[in-house]
Amino acid sequence: MTFDIRPIAAALCVCALALAVPSAAPAQSFTPDQRGEIEKIIREYLLSNPELLQEVIAEMEKRQASADTEKHRAAVKEHGETIFNSKRHVTIGNPQGDVTMVEFFDYNCGYCKRAMADMLDLMKGDSKLRIVLKEFPVLGEGSTQAAQVAVAVRMQDKSGKKYLEFHQKLLMGRGQADKARAMAVAKEVGLDMARLEKDLKSEEVTNSINESMKLAEALGLNGTPSYVIGKEVVVGAVGLSALGDKIKAARTN
Repeated sequence: MTFDIRPIAAALCVCALALAVPSAAPAQSFTPDQRGEIEKIIREYLLSNPELLQEVIAEMEKRQASADTEKHRAAVKEHGETIFNSKRHVTIGNPQGDVTMVEFFDYNCGYCKRAMADMLDLMKGDSKLRIVLKEFPVLGEGSTQAAQVAVAVRMQDKSGKKYLEFHQKLLMGRGQADKARAMAVAKEVGLDMARLEKDLKSEEVTNSINESMKLAEALGLNGTPSYVIGKEVVVGAVGLSALGDKIKAARTN
């Protein structure tokens, strides 16, 4: 005959918690000897069955992931209009696409450099995909300066074509991105530098970056690249296949 040890294990864990957390009004307290004996039993059991701790940790991670997903979906629903339709971002791909992929990025993010190829491949292979780019400078002053120049680039390029050229060259370039490098790239792609300098001083630059930062905070984003695809938030450079799967799922929902 075999016995399922999990109920016993659960009971032991409950006992462990009971010992660790003092009750405000205990109905009955353990004597020091009883407490010591219970702690000894729990310790010996867990040492003999360490897989139980792995199961507990796995379940905790599963529940946390589920809670994070629900929190993200609620934030996307609440801030959807600004996430997908703000005038303070660049739209590339198909402007009338049936699915929108929003990317939050930093010009000094190494993972964003890798993710660039994924975005370009998705654009080439999916004629119905709309892509929104949001500056999210989190890696220091240089990143903030580069993002400010990027906003000024967007202000004189309604089509997004020059912006995309600028975006690729700056993101994929070597060295630290900052104002000097961003301005050099803007000049290289043929933008109006006098207007760029003027636009850099406008409130639109500050307001655009502030909007992205507030959205990222509301969505619980703590790194780049991060994405919003349909109702889902995706954190990290997850790769072409994973992004493609999220896009397919958004189309069916």
